[in-house]
Amino acid sequence: MSWEPEAENWLRWARTPGHDPYWHYRDSFFGSIVPPPAKLTLDLGTGEGRVARDLAQRGHRVVGIDSSRTLVRHAREADAGGRYLVAAAEALPFENGRFDLVVAYNALMDVEDLDAAVREAARVLEPGGRLCVSVTHPLADAGRFAQDEAFVIEGSYLERSRFEGADERNGLVMTWRGWNHPLSDYTNALEAADLLLESLGEPAPAGVSERWRRVPMFLQFRALKPGC
Repeated sequence: MSWEPEAENWLRWARTPGHDPYWHYRDSFFGSIVPPPAKLTLDLGTGEGRVARDLAQRGHRVVGIDSSRTLVRHAREADAGGRYLVAAAEALPFENGRFDLVVAYNALMDVEDLDAAVREAARVLEPGGRLCVSVTHPLADAGRFAQDEAFVIEGSYLERSRFEGADERNGLVMTWRGWNHPLSDYTNALEAADLLLESLGEPAPAGVSERWRRVPMFLQFRALKPGC
């Protein structure tokens, strides 16, 4: 999916503190999934740069990439000392083994070719490097809460499918477009790229709605590129 049509809406959405689930789920990601900073970190699908800025505050040297020129421009304006490039996750403009860490925070469910994006992430990782991912949980993507608070899956959890939907909250509006994937799509992509699943979490932090303490909203995992 191209984020360019929603770039300005996303800028307002993402930069309103406490507005979306990021503010509840980022600590579990940075605390349990992302390893300590080492050499160089790639932020895959950086958007307007909030993940890259959070990584930098934690001591990482970060390069951010995104396919939206508008979002990359905003990321550069917010972080004049950072490095942000316009690029596609499926065709990264870096040499093999350039990074020791690749972070993809809520980006892989938006790319057209999941396998290619994971394969490219593996390519630019050095041996012993890690890919750290957050995605909308496949179960949450597959269903919805009904009026009686039952969680209902009307289609098939097992099939990859497109999604599109609008969300309006506190005067801010976003249209989301991307892909619903079963969990096996992610594990198969890791396996095909010779990455080893190392850690997996389904966080339910305090402060979120009780319904999202019954059904996981996000899936977070870390994978290792084997080597010395």
